[in-house]
Amino acid sequence: MSASFASETLPGPLFAKIVAAAQLLAGIARAFSPAVFANSLGAEDMVLTDLIRRDGLAIDIFSLDTGRLPQETHALMQVLERRYGFKLRLYSPRHDLIEDYVRRHGSNAFYDSVELRRACCGIRKVEPLQRALAGKRAWITGLRAQQTPSRNGLPLRQFDETNGLEKFNPLADWSEQEVWAYLRSRGVPYNALHDRRYPSIGCAPCTRAVSVGENLRAGRWWWEGTDTKECGLHRRSGENDGRR
Repeated sequence: MSASFASETLPGPLFAKIVAAAQLLAGIARAFSPAVFANSLGAEDMVLTDLIRRDGLAIDIFSLDTGRLPQETHALMQVLERRYGFKLRLYSPRHDLIEDYVRRHGSNAFYDSVELRRACCGIRKVEPLQRALAGKRAWITGLRAQQTPSRNGLPLRQFDETNGLEKFNPLADWSEQEVWAYLRSRGVPYNALHDRRYPSIGCAPCTRAVSVGENLRAGRWWWEGTDTKECGLHRRSGENDGRR
Protein backbone atom coordinates (compact mmCIF):
# COMPACT_ATOMS: atom_id res chain seq x y z
CA MET A 1 0.00 0.00 0.00
CA SER A 2 1.21 3.50 -0.78
CA ALA A 3 3.07 4.98 2.16
CA SER A 4 1.36 8.34 1.58
CA PHE A 5 -1.67 7.10 3.49
CA ALA A 6 0.32 6.59 6.69
CA SER A 7 0.40 10.28 7.59
CA GLU A 8 -3.22 11.03 6.77
CA THR A 9 -5.86 11.67 9.40
CA LEU A 10 -8.74 9.32 8.61
CA PRO A 11 -11.29 7.57 10.82
CA GLY A 12 -9.82 4.31 12.08
CA PRO A 13 -12.46 2.02 10.50
CA LEU A 14 -12.12 3.73 7.12
CA PHE A 15 -8.33 3.61 7.26
CA ALA A 16 -8.54 -0.12 7.98
CA LYS A 17 -10.83 -0.61 4.98
CA ILE A 18 -8.46 1.36 2.75
CA VAL A 19 -5.56 -0.82 3.85
CA ALA A 20 -7.59 -4.00 3.27
CA ALA A 21 -8.75 -2.88 -0.19
CA ALA A 22 -5.22 -1.90 -1.20
CA GLN A 23 -3.83 -5.22 0.00
CA LEU A 24 -6.54 -7.15 -1.83
CA LEU A 25 -5.84 -5.29 -5.06
CA ALA A 26 -2.10 -5.92 -4.73
CA GLY A 27 -2.78 -9.62 -4.15
CA ILE A 28 -5.00 -9.79 -7.22
CA ALA A 29 -2.30 -8.17 -9.35
CA ARG A 30 0.23 -10.75 -8.15
CA ALA A 31 -1.86 -13.92 -8.22
CA PHE A 32 -4.42 -13.39 -10.99
CA SER A 33 -2.59 -11.79 -13.87
CA PRO A 34 -3.98 -10.76 -16.25
CA ALA A 35 -6.60 -9.00 -14.09
CA VAL A 36 -8.79 -6.10 -15.17
CA PHE A 37 -10.88 -3.46 -13.46
CA ALA A 38 -14.24 -2.64 -15.06
CA ASN A 39 -14.57 1.10 -14.44
CA SER A 40 -18.03 2.61 -14.90
CA LEU A 41 -16.78 6.02 -13.72
CA GLY A 42 -19.03 6.02 -10.65
CA ALA A 43 -17.87 7.23 -7.23
CA GLU A 44 -16.86 3.74 -6.08
CA ASP A 45 -14.92 3.13 -9.27
CA MET A 46 -12.97 6.34 -8.80
CA VAL A 47 -11.86 5.06 -5.37
CA LEU A 48 -10.55 1.88 -6.98
CA THR A 49 -8.92 3.79 -9.83
CA ASP A 50 -7.06 5.92 -7.31
CA LEU A 51 -5.88 2.88 -5.33
CA ILE A 52 -4.76 0.97 -8.43
CA ARG A 53 -2.91 3.85 -10.05
CA ARG A 54 -1.46 5.20 -6.78
CA ASP A 55 0.29 1.89 -6.11
CA GLY A 56 1.18 1.27 -9.77
CA LEU A 57 -0.55 -2.11 -9.80
CA ALA A 58 -0.49 -4.33 -12.88
CA ILE A 59 -4.24 -4.20 -13.32
CA ASP A 60 -5.64 -2.95 -16.63
CA ILE A 61 -8.54 -0.51 -16.42
CA PHE A 62 -11.31 -0.43 -19.01
CA SER A 63 -14.73 1.12 -19.43
CA LEU A 64 -17.78 0.35 -21.55
CA ASP A 65 -18.69 3.18 -23.90
CA THR A 66 -22.30 2.28 -24.62
CA GLY A 67 -22.85 5.07 -27.13
CA ARG A 68 -25.46 6.67 -24.87
CA LEU A 69 -23.33 7.89 -21.96
CA PRO A 70 -23.87 11.39 -20.51
CA GLN A 71 -21.42 14.09 -21.56
CA GLU A 72 -20.37 14.39 -17.92
CA THR A 73 -19.13 10.81 -18.00
CA HIS A 74 -17.06 11.43 -21.12
CA ALA A 75 -15.64 14.57 -19.50
CA LEU A 76 -14.58 12.54 -16.45
CA MET A 77 -12.80 10.04 -18.71
CA GLN A 78 -10.56 12.86 -19.95
CA VAL A 79 -9.93 14.17 -16.43
CA LEU A 80 -9.09 10.64 -15.23
CA GLU A 81 -6.56 10.12 -18.02
CA ARG A 82 -4.83 13.43 -17.29
CA ARG A 83 -4.82 12.89 -13.53
CA TYR A 84 -3.40 9.36 -13.60
CA GLY A 85 -1.39 9.45 -16.81
CA PHE A 86 -2.82 6.51 -18.72
CA LYS A 87 -5.18 5.83 -21.59
CA LEU A 88 -8.49 4.31 -20.51
CA ARG A 89 -9.34 1.33 -22.69
CA LEU A 90 -12.86 1.57 -24.09
CA TYR A 91 -15.09 -1.21 -25.38
CA SER A 92 -18.02 -0.22 -27.59
CA PRO A 93 -21.07 -2.20 -28.74
CA ARG A 94 -21.11 -3.89 -32.12
CA HIS A 95 -22.62 -1.60 -34.76
CA ASP A 96 -24.42 -4.44 -36.52
CA LEU A 97 -26.25 -5.42 -33.33
CA ILE A 98 -27.30 -1.83 -32.61
CA GLU A 99 -28.47 -1.32 -36.18
CA ASP A 100 -30.54 -4.50 -36.05
CA TYR A 101 -32.11 -3.52 -32.70
CA VAL A 102 -33.01 -0.02 -33.92
CA ARG A 103 -34.35 -1.32 -37.23
CA ARG A 104 -36.65 -3.82 -35.52
CA HIS A 105 -37.66 -1.90 -32.39
CA GLY A 106 -36.64 1.76 -32.60
CA SER A 107 -33.80 3.68 -30.96
CA ASN A 108 -35.61 4.19 -27.63
CA ALA A 109 -37.49 0.89 -27.47
CA PHE A 110 -36.00 0.20 -24.03
CA TYR A 111 -38.82 2.32 -22.60
CA ASP A 112 -41.43 -0.05 -24.03
CA SER A 113 -40.76 -3.19 -21.98
CA VAL A 114 -38.34 -4.77 -19.55
CA GLU A 115 -37.42 -7.34 -22.20
CA LEU A 116 -36.46 -4.69 -24.77
CA ARG A 117 -34.53 -2.73 -22.16
CA ARG A 118 -32.57 -5.83 -21.19
CA ALA A 119 -31.94 -6.56 -24.85
CA CYS A 120 -30.49 -3.07 -25.25
CA CYS A 121 -28.30 -3.57 -22.16
CA GLY A 122 -27.20 -6.89 -23.57
CA ILE A 123 -25.99 -5.24 -26.76
CA ARG A 124 -24.49 -2.10 -25.26
CA LYS A 125 -23.03 -3.56 -22.04
CA VAL A 126 -23.01 -7.33 -21.67
CA GLU A 127 -21.52 -8.30 -25.03
CA PRO A 128 -18.74 -5.67 -24.83
CA LEU A 129 -18.00 -6.79 -21.26
CA GLN A 130 -17.57 -10.37 -22.46
CA ARG A 131 -15.02 -9.19 -24.99
CA ALA A 132 -13.20 -7.16 -22.34
CA LEU A 133 -13.00 -10.17 -20.01
CA ALA A 134 -11.90 -12.70 -22.63
CA GLY A 135 -8.61 -14.30 -21.67
CA LYS A 136 -8.53 -12.66 -18.23
CA ARG A 137 -8.19 -14.50 -14.92
CA ALA A 138 -9.99 -11.97 -12.72
CA TRP A 139 -12.11 -8.84 -12.90
CA ILE A 140 -12.62 -6.19 -10.28
CA THR A 141 -15.82 -4.23 -9.69
CA GLY A 142 -16.92 -1.30 -7.54
CA LEU A 143 -20.05 -3.06 -6.29
CA ARG A 144 -21.12 -2.44 -2.68
CA ALA A 145 -23.53 -4.52 -0.60
CA GLN A 146 -25.48 -1.44 0.51
CA GLN A 147 -26.29 -0.22 -2.98
CA THR A 148 -29.45 -2.31 -3.39
CA PRO A 149 -31.27 -5.04 -1.45
CA SER A 150 -30.31 -7.48 -4.21
CA ARG A 151 -26.65 -6.95 -3.31
CA ASN A 152 -26.99 -7.80 0.36
CA GLY A 153 -24.33 -10.28 1.38
CA LEU A 154 -22.08 -9.37 -1.53
CA PRO A 155 -18.74 -11.15 -0.98
CA LEU A 156 -15.28 -9.75 -1.51
CA ARG A 157 -14.55 -12.65 -3.87
CA GLN A 158 -16.74 -14.93 -5.96
CA PHE A 159 -16.39 -17.09 -9.03
CA ASP A 160 -18.20 -15.71 -12.06
CA GLU A 161 -19.44 -18.82 -13.84
CA THR A 162 -20.93 -16.78 -16.70
CA ASN A 163 -17.54 -15.40 -17.72
CA GLY A 164 -15.40 -18.18 -16.23
CA LEU A 165 -13.10 -16.16 -13.98
CA GLU A 166 -12.68 -14.82 -10.45
CA LYS A 167 -14.59 -11.68 -9.56
CA PHE A 168 -13.53 -9.33 -6.78
CA ASN A 169 -15.55 -6.61 -5.05
CA PRO A 170 -12.99 -4.76 -2.85
CA LEU A 171 -15.54 -2.19 -1.64
CA ALA A 172 -18.26 -4.71 -0.82
CA ASP A 173 -18.45 -3.66 2.85
CA TRP A 174 -17.95 0.09 2.32
CA SER A 175 -20.72 2.59 3.03
CA GLU A 176 -21.60 5.48 0.74
CA GLN A 177 -20.23 7.86 3.38
CA GLU A 178 -16.89 6.04 3.39
CA VAL A 179 -16.65 6.22 -0.38
CA TRP A 180 -17.13 9.98 -0.32
CA ALA A 181 -14.80 10.45 2.64
CA TYR A 182 -12.07 8.74 0.61
CA LEU A 183 -12.73 10.82 -2.51
CA ARG A 184 -12.69 14.09 -0.60
CA SER A 185 -9.66 13.25 1.53
CA ARG A 186 -7.62 12.47 -1.60
CA GLY A 187 -9.12 15.09 -3.92
CA VAL A 188 -10.13 12.36 -6.36
CA PRO A 189 -12.16 13.59 -9.36
CA TYR A 190 -15.72 12.35 -9.77
CA ASN A 191 -18.67 12.65 -12.14
CA ALA A 192 -20.27 16.11 -11.98
CA LEU A 193 -23.72 14.48 -12.07
CA HIS A 194 -23.18 13.27 -8.49
CA ASP A 195 -23.51 16.89 -7.34
CA ARG A 196 -26.91 17.03 -9.06
CA ARG A 197 -28.36 14.10 -7.12
CA TYR A 198 -27.34 11.29 -9.46
CA PRO A 199 -25.94 8.67 -7.05
CA SER A 200 -25.96 5.95 -9.73
CA ILE A 201 -25.07 6.89 -13.31
CA GLY A 202 -25.59 4.81 -16.42
CA CYS A 203 -26.73 5.70 -19.93
CA ALA A 204 -28.23 9.17 -20.25
CA PRO A 205 -31.74 8.07 -21.37
CA CYS A 206 -31.93 5.55 -18.53
CA THR A 207 -30.75 7.69 -15.62
CA ARG A 208 -32.38 10.51 -13.68
CA ALA A 209 -31.73 12.40 -10.46
CA VAL A 210 -33.24 11.01 -7.25
CA SER A 211 -35.29 12.73 -4.57
CA VAL A 212 -34.43 12.87 -0.88
CA GLY A 213 -35.15 9.49 0.71
CA GLU A 214 -35.16 7.52 -2.55
CA ASN A 215 -33.03 4.40 -3.01
CA LEU A 216 -29.57 4.99 -4.46
CA ARG A 217 -30.59 3.23 -7.68
CA ALA A 218 -34.07 4.70 -7.94
CA GLY A 219 -32.86 6.87 -10.80
CA ARG A 220 -31.86 3.90 -12.94
CA TRP A 221 -34.61 2.60 -15.28
CA TRP A 222 -37.07 4.52 -13.10
CA TRP A 223 -40.05 3.50 -15.26
CA GLU A 224 -39.61 -0.17 -14.27
CA GLY A 225 -40.44 -2.08 -11.12
CA THR A 226 -37.92 -2.19 -8.29
CA ASP A 227 -37.10 -5.87 -8.93
CA THR A 228 -35.70 -5.29 -12.43
CA LYS A 229 -32.97 -2.70 -11.80
CA GLU A 230 -29.96 -4.65 -13.07
CA CYS A 231 -28.54 -4.73 -16.59
CA GLY A 232 -27.09 -8.24 -16.69
CA LEU A 233 -23.44 -7.36 -16.11
CA HIS A 234 -23.53 -8.94 -12.66
CA ARG A 235 -25.81 -11.87 -13.31
CA ARG A 236 -25.80 -14.64 -10.75
CA SER A 237 -25.33 -18.26 -11.71
CA GLY A 238 -28.52 -19.80 -13.03
CA GLU A 239 -30.17 -16.53 -13.99
CA ASN A 240 -31.09 -15.95 -17.60
CA ASP A 241 -33.23 -12.84 -17.51
CA GLY A 242 -30.67 -10.17 -16.68
CA ARG A 243 -31.60 -9.84 -13.04
CA ARG A 244 -29.17 -9.85 -10.21
